Amino acid sequence: MQTTLKSSVTLRGVGVHKGRAVRMTMHPASANYGIWFKRTDVRGADQLIAARWDNVSDAQLCTLLSNDEGTSVSTVEHVMAALAGCGVHNALIEVSGPEVPIMDGSSAPFVRAIMNVGLQELNAPVRALKVLKPVEVRRGDSVARLEPFDGIEIDFAITFDEAAIGDQRLALNMANGSFVRNLCDSRTFCRKADVDAMHARGLALGGTYRNAVVVEGADVLSPGGLRHRDEPVRHKMLDALGDLALAGAPVMGRYVGARSGHAMTNMLLRALFADPSAYRMVTCDKAMARRLPGVGVTHADLRAVA
Repeated sequence: MQTTLKSSVTLRGVGVHKGRAVRMTMHPASANYGIWFKRTDVRGADQLIAARWDNVSDAQLCTLLSNDEGTSVSTVEHVMAALAGCGVHNALIEVSGPEVPIMDGSSAPFVRAIMNVGLQELNAPVRALKVLKPVEVRRGDSVARLEPFDGIEIDFAITFDEAAIGDQRLALNMANGSFVRNLCDSRTFCRKADVDAMHARGLALGGTYRNAVVVEGADVLSPGGLRHRDEPVRHKMLDALGDLALAGAPVMGRYVGARSGHAMTNMLLRALFADPSAYRMVTCDKAMARRLPGVGVTHADLRAVA
């Protein structure tokens, strides 16, 4: 059955790019509501933005959503991944500024907040988007593909010149709390040269060595080093789940990404929805629902990593 939060929960932090303090509150919502963002600081324009693939207006450094009146909210991918990974289908997310708080650069703070209030089952079945045939997009040496799969699996590969990252690949089935145990605490990462370039452009003003993994050559500059030996590729998988959640329903399929990112995943969703023969909306029976992220997640899963 569909779920929502049992009660509202508030988190406070800063936006990674503008560096402004922001208050975010996740509220329960009714069945079939989906996920919506609300900019509580906006006056004189529509405050509501649906968390949907066709509302993505920028996906270069992060995923930015906007509505027809120009109201926007950015860096939504980490909280979207947390909602998807915990199996939350309906919620209203109020944000007091233009960015979701970066927190520690991972989804773990959002997962912890969701699990602390718990989930409420709703009287409506889960509808999922079932991939029927492969769909692929390419840009240069970047590839993103969706394939038929009886559940949700993410297979990701990255290559960086920096020895601290190098070549990494990981594939995981997202069922049975896998996201919470294996991915949710993996932080965003960047090269020190990228940080310097973003600062020069007036970006990443809220970024620190404590809410991102910063590397330079073979060195990890962030205090404490890596949480996982392959934390960078795990974070890319986290991002992919969050961006796929903008399909508006759980995606039943296998996502394969190579040197991919936010923009490629959004291009992939646009290609999928452009081909009605590539997918079908299905009502999940109990067996299908058990293969979706979030089913069976416990606090022990989260304590194992964060």
